[in-house]
Amino acid sequence: MRTVGHFIGGKEVEGKSGRFADVFEPMTGEVKAKVALATKAELRAAVENAKAAQPEWGATNPQRRARVLMKFLELVQRDYDKLAELLAREHGKTIPDAKGDIQRGLEVAEFACGIPHLMKGEYTEGAGPGIDIYSMRQPLGVVAGITPFNFPAMIPMWKFAPAIACGNAFILKPSERDPGVPMALAALMLEAGLPPGILNVVNGDKEAVDAILDDPDIKAVGFVGSSPIAQYIYERAAQTGKRAQCFGGAKNHAIIMPDADIDQTVDALIGAGYGSAGERCMAISVAVPVGKATADALMDKLIPRVEALKIGPSTDPTADYGPLVTKEALERVKNYVDIGVKEGATLAVDGRGFKMQGYENGFYMGGCLFDNVTKDMRIYKEEIFGPVLSVVRAHDYAEALSLPSDHDYGNGVAIFTRDGDAARDFAAKVNVGMVGINVPIPVPIAYYTFGGWKKSGFGDLNQHGPDSVRFYTKTKTVTSRWPSGVKEGAEFSIPLMK
Repeated sequence: MRTVGHFIGGKEVEGKSGRFADVFEPMTGEVKAKVALATKAELRAAVENAKAAQPEWGATNPQRRARVLMKFLELVQRDYDKLAELLAREHGKTIPDAKGDIQRGLEVAEFACGIPHLMKGEYTEGAGPGIDIYSMRQPLGVVAGITPFNFPAMIPMWKFAPAIACGNAFILKPSERDPGVPMALAALMLEAGLPPGILNVVNGDKEAVDAILDDPDIKAVGFVGSSPIAQYIYERAAQTGKRAQCFGGAKNHAIIMPDADIDQTVDALIGAGYGSAGERCMAISVAVPVGKATADALMDKLIPRVEALKIGPSTDPTADYGPLVTKEALERVKNYVDIGVKEGATLAVDGRGFKMQGYENGFYMGGCLFDNVTKDMRIYKEEIFGPVLSVVRAHDYAEALSLPSDHDYGNGVAIFTRDGDAARDFAAKVNVGMVGINVPIPVPIAYYTFGGWKKSGFGDLNQHGPDSVRFYTKTKTVTSRWPSGVKEGAEFSIPLMK
């Protein structure tokens, strides 16, 4: 059986803790690997490697840092199919979905290749008599990222690509559920010319997370996962003086106006609600049709589409989605469906009994569809993270707008309409961080920034785009005056730029 260790100082090393976690193949339910769980000492060894390597890397000119990322892009393309299959086998998502995971990560690495321009400071000549002022961006030093199981390629690249481009060294603590691809990406960065120690991968559980948060040499931490853990990491990072950007759960709504194209809307809901078995922080999990006629028409179209979903093994190119990541995740989602039934929601499609022929031990679940869900129900309030779509019927536009705006989560939202005025009003007023107009999963492209509001995001700066450069650098401002502009005598008042 394969054993996964850590990637420290430019090489894979064995774990020393004696503790391991199982890495499953979700489509069969079999344990395919053991991953080492790091101790505080092993995390510290990675930090020391990073700290020793960072000064020279930070002093490397940004063009050369960008060239390493350019070579990395080339190498990932070379190994694309191999990485996608590894990702699919460890996570459970289909291979086409796994390729999308990789591609969205690569787009941020492509953005980071523009670091020579992105790190430019500002300059003002003649700010005062003989005085020039300029600013520069400098790396923080050693930074870290704690990333989730559901995007084991994309989110690590969202974190380490801009951080490393800015001149930092990076400690990556990926999910222990699917560590294979993060380890492979680190090896490819080394092959691309990244100096040893600049990207270290430390596999582990809470012990490794707490070691990151407590380590005095780690200056910033980024996290993606559940909201309770996001808040915990944000608060503990603040207590130790670290910068933090922490992104949590979601309950993404799709508002369906009476004038929406129902067929196109149903296509969008099926893909966004059930793709990747619903294990996406940007999945649509709540559909809000406005008016009874809209709701009835939507349900008439949705029910047969959900019943016809093709669930299959990750290697089946024709499958709509594959298994959930673990047996625990499967049982958790089924439990939420049980709760919804007890709460009085109408279970229009029940996928709890689905079994995959030939893969009876895999972690599969059929699509579930609830109607007549109300905002006081747990299945509405809480993130399910599975192939479950809830329909909440709204009487009018005002009620529909209030649902995502008043919800505890504020990650993403979408509106489906032909009315430009309604769409513009909705985008301006809805209290959610990312908005789609006839776009079901409004994940911004790499040169914009990604981040939710309320309990979906903790911290002032978001992921990728210009915010990532701001997050991974500190600004130094220099005010200079040369002797020809210096007056004789001491000045006791605050200098004025007259």
